[in-house]
Amino acid sequence: MYDIAIIGGGVNGCGIARDAAGRGLKIILAEKGDLASGTSSASTKLVHGGLRYLEHYEFRMVREALKEREVLLSMAPHIIWPLRFVLPHHAALRPAWLIRIGLFLYDHLGGRKILPRSHQINLTRTPPGAALKSEFTRAFEYSDCWVDDARLVVLNAMDAKARGADILTRTEVVTARRNGDHWSVDLENKLTGHRETVEARTVINASGPWVDDVLGRRVGQNGKPRIRLVKGSHIVIPKIFSHDRAYIFQNADRRIVFAIPYETDYTLIGTTDVDYTGDPGAVAITDEEVRYLCASASEYFKTPARADQVVWTYSGVRPLLDEGGGAAQEATRDYVLELDTDNGQVPLLNIFGGKITTYRRLAEEAIAKLSGSLTIGPSWTAGATLPGGDFPVDGYENLARDLAQSCPALGDATTRRLVRNYGTRARAIVGNAKNADELGRDFGAGLSEREVRYLVSNEWAITADDILWRRTKLGLRFDTESKKQLDAWLSKNVAAVA
Repeated sequence: MYDIAIIGGGVNGCGIARDAAGRGLKIILAEKGDLASGTSSASTKLVHGGLRYLEHYEFRMVREALKEREVLLSMAPHIIWPLRFVLPHHAALRPAWLIRIGLFLYDHLGGRKILPRSHQINLTRTPPGAALKSEFTRAFEYSDCWVDDARLVVLNAMDAKARGADILTRTEVVTARRNGDHWSVDLENKLTGHRETVEARTVINASGPWVDDVLGRRVGQNGKPRIRLVKGSHIVIPKIFSHDRAYIFQNADRRIVFAIPYETDYTLIGTTDVDYTGDPGAVAITDEEVRYLCASASEYFKTPARADQVVWTYSGVRPLLDEGGGAAQEATRDYVLELDTDNGQVPLLNIFGGKITTYRRLAEEAIAKLSGSLTIGPSWTAGATLPGGDFPVDGYENLARDLAQSCPALGDATTRRLVRNYGTRARAIVGNAKNADELGRDFGAGLSEREVRYLVSNEWAITADDILWRRTKLGLRFDTESKKQLDAWLSKNVAAVA
């Protein structure tokens, strides 16, 4: 008998699993695909308060998110790090006084201690100005953080498992039904076809864009759809600026677009906000969205962003609570937790909306909602590091230097990537290897057999896509043949390694 059965292996589901397992609850989580294979790997990859949400008076949400930035940064400084954002002043869109007020609030709402405050800069005298058109002469600079979103999900799942949770990937919830004082949950392994039934005192529906589908087809509670699906798409092009700051661009349609340094050699541009009505599992960027993102960036950059430069795209569907009407970019990103205990039935907790930055707080509130049904220990996740994150916020360079000294054969690029991906656990991957041969087969782009075996054994990786796009971003550097060879190795060895 589990205390909680969680449906969905995105950031909310895995965050709840970690929090609950750490409070002594018996947890099972089922994800029908790979961890973070939906919305949670398709974000703009920011831990941020959401400057634009101040215009929509989302003060509570922004304040909570601002407070969480530094909490998350301290939990996982290998996959989360500070990033400065440059907001060029476009006089035709927003007056400077309004931006100053917004940034003053942004600096002070969240009790900032680590991240530097905002200030105005002269674009004619600073590196960020060199990449912009000459009409942009001043800008405002402020702080937020970057995050590897998919790795954040996996690290939460790893910590949940270490604390006793059962994490089942490629496992679909076929049905979930109330059975007296508990739930009976029917599971099917999508790889083997094996079916089993588990019992739990509570079910949490954290299935993101599929939350309505789970309620209807799996739980049997058909009703009016509760969520509004909003698609966000991104493009990746060869880098068009060389400094380490990001840009936030205002657009005439009241949307904003980010241009962010990405994987050393690229620029990430996004996002779009458009309503979506299709299958969340089949979401993809459209030609119109590519043109929109290129045009938005080209409004500011001296060197235009062109569609023929795009080397990768990704799209995700945000499952926002449907409040009716309004433009997609104005729909709230806040989360709503609804506990269904009608007529004294065993609890079902449904999660609507949310954003990566506030996933930890969402998890705490989700567990608090169940305090009337379960015996729950105290909250603990604030200040508790994620796997590999047990080093100071400013300790990345020291870790990279130590790893380079222990295994010079890795090379600078691979050394730095391993520390960014795995933090202090990078040493466990490299082990006592002193040369490249001791790392096993080289699959290309610095991906060694040792790293692949680690990902299969510890991080639920099964396919090349799991490794190249969610555990790493090496897919940007792999050709078709190299990917086929990796998939072939995995097909032959996963069972033995796992």
